[in-house]
Amino acid sequence: MTEPLPLLRDTVRPEWIDYNGHMSEAFYVLVFGYATDAMMIETGLHAGYRDSTGCSLYTVEAHIRYLRDVAEGAPLAVRTRILGADAKKARFTHELYVVDQPDAPLASDAEPVATTELLALHVDQQAGRAAPFPDEIRARLVALTEPAPDWAGRSIAKVTGLQAK
Repeated sequence: MTEPLPLLRDTVRPEWIDYNGHMSEAFYVLVFGYATDAMMIETGLHAGYRDSTGCSLYTVEAHIRYLRDVAEGAPLAVRTRILGADAKKARFTHELYVVDQPDAPLASDAEPVATTELLALHVDQQAGRAAPFPDEIRARLVALTEPAPDWAGRSIAKVTGLQAK
């Protein structure tokens, strides 16, 4: 494994606050989207790549856990982990943390305020279907692969015991 991906940093903006006085669920997704964009840049799937190849990463499944309320002005850090990649797919997670200061390191005992697990396909936008990653990008994703956190891979039905009828 190479060095982990850098943390994404942001701050909770006033317009992200909902009627309950804390960060609205849509903005957790926005911050996770920013983290996906940062991961794409770090792994070579940046705007230049998209322009030259017509390919991009499309999220096809996501599972979000909202664990704690987040207040306006809170400095945020997002840790991204690549859990695996094959010819056309990548599985990764983002963990959202509130930190003491905007550039503060992430404490080893920090607990996330929200998490998401995502499955994404590498898509040829012209053809409208999944396409293999170039070897160098797949190799970078594989090199970044880390063990899955305990919470990854769970479904809502497994966690709650509630099944559809």
